[in-house]
Amino acid sequence: MSNLDRSFWTGRKVRIIDPTAIAQVGALCLRDGKAGQEVLLVKSSRGRWIVPKGWPMDGLTDAEAAKVEAWEEAGLRKGKVSKAPIGGYVTEKRFDDGRTAICHVSVYRIDVKEMTKTYPEADLRKRKWMPLKKAAKKVDDTGLKALLMALE
Repeated sequence: MSNLDRSFWTGRKVRIIDPTAIAQVGALCLRDGKAGQEVLLVKSSRGRWIVPKGWPMDGLTDAEAAKVEAWEEAGLRKGKVSKAPIGGYVTEKRFDDGRTAICHVSVYRIDVKEMTKTYPEADLRKRKWMPLKKAAKKVDDTGLKALLMALE
């Protein structure tokens, strides 16, 4: 079983998957939809469905950085972010020059109150709201898939 297959964690027990992994923060944006809870996914630069995510930011908590990523990549205007991560997963980051790095993404829940149509990466990314079960089928990362299924 690879690190990517063992990368899911939730709750207070944190599993150390790979101590050399680079830290990232992710935003699990949720809202109440017609058929229940929906999650917001965005297309990565490589065309995969993911949650908004990025690097920790100097001067911000990881929760605040996750909210900034949700604004930049998906247009989150207002939302309540969890103070602690609700889970996490390990993924492989592919850089434009061909290098790769293993990243551990700590995922923060954001209960979305308001979105906007114009945001910094609006021309670069497609965004889509979908039920948790459908979202779990769309994502490639095993750990993110498990996290979505646990919330479903």
